[in-house]
Amino acid sequence: MAGGPIRQGGQHRVSRGTSCSVRLGRSFKASPPLLLATLVLISGCRGPQSTFADAGLEASSVAALFWWMLGGAVLIWFFVIGLSVYATKAHPGAHSDKTGLRLIIWGGCVFPTVVLTILLVFGLQMMPDFRAPANGPRIAISGERFWWRVFYDSPAEPGVARSLPHEGIESANEIWLPVGRRTELLLGSPDVIHSFWVPAIAGKTDTIPGRINRLVVEPTREGLYNGVCAEFCGTAHAQMAFRVRVVSQEDYETYVAAQGQPAAVLDHPGLDAFLANGCGACHTVRGTEADGRVGPDLTHVASRETIGAGILAMNEANLARFISSTEHVKPGVQMPSFGVLPDEEIAAIAAWLGSLQ
Repeated sequence: MAGGPIRQGGQHRVSRGTSCSVRLGRSFKASPPLLLATLVLISGCRGPQSTFADAGLEASSVAALFWWMLGGAVLIWFFVIGLSVYATKAHPGAHSDKTGLRLIIWGGCVFPTVVLTILLVFGLQMMPDFRAPANGPRIAISGERFWWRVFYDSPAEPGVARSLPHEGIESANEIWLPVGRRTELLLGSPDVIHSFWVPAIAGKTDTIPGRINRLVVEPTREGLYNGVCAEFCGTAHAQMAFRVRVVSQEDYETYVAAQGQPAAVLDHPGLDAFLANGCGACHTVRGTEADGRVGPDLTHVASRETIGAGILAMNEANLARFISSTEHVKPGVQMPSFGVLPDEEIAAIAAWLGSLQ
């Protein structure tokens, strides 16, 4: 049969398959440049949203598992390809049935099974560390379309009828964590399934309506890291980001205490415009009449890195832009645009919000 093995005297001889193997060998010789290019690309995978720049105990373990699995895959690949090259190029002559069976059993079954078993045992040994109890603060995080509600010093058990305990010191779209402490995160959602992911610190965990998922994280390095929603949740899914700032225990306690205080500026024309135009029906600003629960708490909005869950940098110009053109800046967001307001009122509101440190 064309291309098949030709049996001669109890042995097998490869016909057309040899030419295919020769082409495989030639392409294999051309692979070092491709391998070098791959290594260069991997070396560029750094930054505040990279799994390779790990800054957490779980992320470090996951990165180690990745490299071990990559090593195991490369080892199996070279072993199998090496056998193929041996059978077709180094010794292209006929091979007995016994030799061929040995190559299949040892190269295709035994060796991969041993390597995969080692990788399985290595991965299972990590699980107890991931399940270790928390010894730090407890933070509740609610994934909402399309932003993140945050409660510091959250109660241990949420109410039965709630997706998350709406108690504690509220913030939004920015999470502070103490370095070296195992912090418990209570993750939920009131609308659809989201996925909470800070690649540099820990793996993904879904936020599911009607359910509380617990994630224990232990940051190992101070710094600012990016987080994202990793589950498609609607129009603005790709614009549902957040920031995680890892600081010392003292800085963390200072920050949480400051976040628990009322608004810093209560005498400003922007506050009057904010209340007069109904903004307080959706947003809370502690110390004022604004007590809305639909949108993010704005009591200390100017202390955050970004506006609109990672869309714009925090400054007065971007605040004014977000207020006047919300639906253009972040399509799908539930906040309406207030472009019909006079520019003076928008500027006043933006100036007041920009003072709320």
